[in-house]
Amino acid sequence: MSEHAEFNPRNPEYEQETRRVFDEAPFIRSLGVELCEFKPGACLTRLPLKHEHRQQDGFVHAGVQATLADHTAGTAGATLTGPGERVLTAEFKINLLRAASGEALECRARVLKPGRMLIVVESDVYAVAEGKRQLVSRAMVTLAVVGTSKE
Repeated sequence: MSEHAEFNPRNPEYEQETRRVFDEAPFIRSLGVELCEFKPGACLTRLPLKHEHRQQDGFVHAGVQATLADHTAGTAGATLTGPGERVLTAEFKINLLRAASGEALECRARVLKPGRMLIVVESDVYAVAEGKRQLVSRAMVTLAVVGTSKE
């Protein structure tokens, strides 16, 4: 994970917060998404594909791709929040570039603009089949930075 800008985390415990974002998300766990690596402003995830992730014609469901892109973006954004702050998706757009199939999906998210109130992240989703990766979708995600109180 070496591409683009280098960011400094505002939370000295950003690694624990990043793992919390992943480990405590029941929906993400139920899908089987794995946290592969992260650094300030970036995250890489992987989803081994199962029959349940596919739509009626055998391709990976658009909702699975969108969820992977969104949560990976949120995790990348969470690496840059301050103590006591969380991120919530405010908006996202996804372009489904081609039908996805294979053994797994990988998602690489990188922060484009880290702000105090909004963080903008781009997520690329790749299908992995027979050792080859192919870009299948790209999402632009805007995250709102909020306090820890549940409003």
